[in-house]
Amino acid sequence: MGGYIAKRLRYSLLVLWGVVTVVFFLFNVLPGDPARLTMGQRTDAASVANARKAMNLDKPLLTRYFIYLNDLSPLSLNERTDQAQHQYGYVQLIPMGNNAIVAKWPYLGRSYRTQKAVNEVLFEALPGTLILAFTAMLFATITGILLGVVAALKKGTWLDAGSVAASVAGVSMPSFFAGILISFTFGYLLHAFTGLDMTGSLWRYDPFTGRHLALKNLLLPALALGIRPLAIITQLTRSALLDALSQDYIRTAYAKGLSTRQVVFRHALPNALNPVITAISGWLAELLAGSFFVEYIFGWKGVGKITVDALDKFDFPLVMGSVLLTALIFIVVNLFTDLLYAKIDPRVTLK
Repeated sequence: MGGYIAKRLRYSLLVLWGVVTVVFFLFNVLPGDPARLTMGQRTDAASVANARKAMNLDKPLLTRYFIYLNDLSPLSLNERTDQAQHQYGYVQLIPMGNNAIVAKWPYLGRSYRTQKAVNEVLFEALPGTLILAFTAMLFATITGILLGVVAALKKGTWLDAGSVAASVAGVSMPSFFAGILISFTFGYLLHAFTGLDMTGSLWRYDPFTGRHLALKNLLLPALALGIRPLAIITQLTRSALLDALSQDYIRTAYAKGLSTRQVVFRHALPNALNPVITAISGWLAELLAGSFFVEYIFGWKGVGKITVDALDKFDFPLVMGSVLLTALIFIVVNLFTDLLYAKIDPRVTLK
């Protein structure tokens, strides 16, 4: 187990390095002057030159690349100055003249627009994305497995046909279109009956009474985000359960006098969950990292919304930090899924 995890971590570091390299060169070859965007079009040339120097834009592209890698690395070589200590917040490990090998959090730079640290901006928005993604995935998982079980047990009936038709419609509907449709229908046309708003975040701010929890604003974006994974989970559960129910050990279980509920939920369903777990893990990673348009449509404060806003403002450090956070989420979720396979199914070994 330990050797497998170490091997996967090495591969994960290579993947992250590849993502960092592609993203860095992609954003640094795009047209436009970040210093000019930061300082404004009416700023004098001297101020723009100072801003370019502060952003390391006066250095060659390859030099900026290695500076960026050094900033991202938890173990890096930094100057031993008060300014560097304040900027990176490092812990000095090995002094080396005017420099030192230090331990620190990965430094993603500062937002061009707000001048706040990118780490700080992302961590402020991350809880909103986590809550939305886990709520959507919980709804999709529970509902999808139940619908899949019903469709498999009622094969050939209208319940089966209705579940399959609904899942096909859900797969075919993009999340941004589902978000617009759900927002308009339940937040505008049926607002008098549902009491739900078209847009809103987890917290509602009132200038007189302060901050209030608004859980009802979570319902519509979670529904819009969970439709597609719900459809996939329904189809996978149905097909995997039908295959499991045709095996010899199921007939043996019935011959022992076990009830249908015991056979399905104790024997058949656990053995049919592997493809479902794969779908759940993949969709969870995608929802955590890819709920950009749904968050933007519903005005939900999360990583997706601030990334779309950053793209609109050409705020490259914030976009790059968001992409790296997305890659890290996929890697962690995939590693956790492989370990979960071995725990649930003893036939799976980690090699």
